[in-house]
Amino acid sequence: MPFADELLGAAVARNLTRSLREAAPDRPFDTVADAAERLDGLALRERADLLRDALLADVPGDYATLAGVVRSAQASNPVFTGWLIWPVTSAVAVRGAEEGTSEAFDDAMRLLAELTERLSSEFAIRTLLRHDLDRALAIVLDWTASDNDHVRRLASEGTRPYLPWAVRVREIVANPGITVPILGALYRDPSEYVRRSVANHLNDLSRDEPELVVATANRWLADPDTNTPALVRHALRTLVKRGDPGALGALGFGAATTEVEGFGLESAHVPFGGTVSFVATVRNTGAEAARLAIDYVVHHQKANGSQTTKTFKLTTTELAPGEHILLSREHSFRAITTRRYHPGAHGIALQVNGIATEPLAFELLPPVE
Repeated sequence: MPFADELLGAAVARNLTRSLREAAPDRPFDTVADAAERLDGLALRERADLLRDALLADVPGDYATLAGVVRSAQASNPVFTGWLIWPVTSAVAVRGAEEGTSEAFDDAMRLLAELTERLSSEFAIRTLLRHDLDRALAIVLDWTASDNDHVRRLASEGTRPYLPWAVRVREIVANPGITVPILGALYRDPSEYVRRSVANHLNDLSRDEPELVVATANRWLADPDTNTPALVRHALRTLVKRGDPGALGALGFGAATTEVEGFGLESAHVPFGGTVSFVATVRNTGAEAARLAIDYVVHHQKANGSQTTKTFKLTTTELAPGEHILLSREHSFRAITTRRYHPGAHGIALQVNGIATEPLAFELLPPVE
């Protein structure tokens, strides 16, 4: 992910100021210009919020006034695009909600749909969803029939329960089935851009409602197109890693009779920043062919001495009765930004169709000074 300064830095913010001044030459936009020089040290969303508030200060009054300025910039300036759009869509959503009329609300939704091709309005729409969820969702459902794939994706992405970087819409989290009709209208969308959002949205729902997600996936698989199996696999990825039997069954990984043989580690002591290696054999001991999803689970030590787990994909395979597969893998403990490693007791388990072995213990050694 690029740094905040690369996405919404001073140069981009100055483009925003110029675009607004050209669109409304009677307004100096001094507050926006000043904010453009005060972005250092701020996170990306803090930058967007600062510029949003500056835009609202420079265009006081009713919603229509702000919408007029934005549409003028949209129509006349080719640089009015990219990351500078985030504070603009946020300002439109705030003013549209604050005005408190159905006319302002509906036009704010229209304007977000117009702007989303320049930069997704997925963050800004949350303000309107929180203000009047039922009205917003009715409009969003209409967007699923748009001929613009950016608008169709906004319908799914903007209503995700756990959209990264975005504020939560409490009513959506509390009523997870409320967005399923939107996803149902889009899961066979011709655009992979849209379908990936649908899969991520359904995966979000699995955090709270796994049974709803599995039921939805099964319904889609019963009425699929050529892309539906791949979409469902991506949507069920978290449940599969958890070993959820319903999700595994939906993907064809049912109950199987297997044995794990020769599961062992190359070493019980792993250098900090090094790798742990393991081997295992999985054998189908049943009387029928078995389709298997084989993962491995790393038990990481936390700072307080307890352990937390993370599941990693290993392979999928189909074994005839008596057939076996030999597995081997090296797992790295090199430094990464998304995980902090702590020396001490760790473990690795093998997971076959959701059933995990007892973990094999190893020690992650302290860093060498």
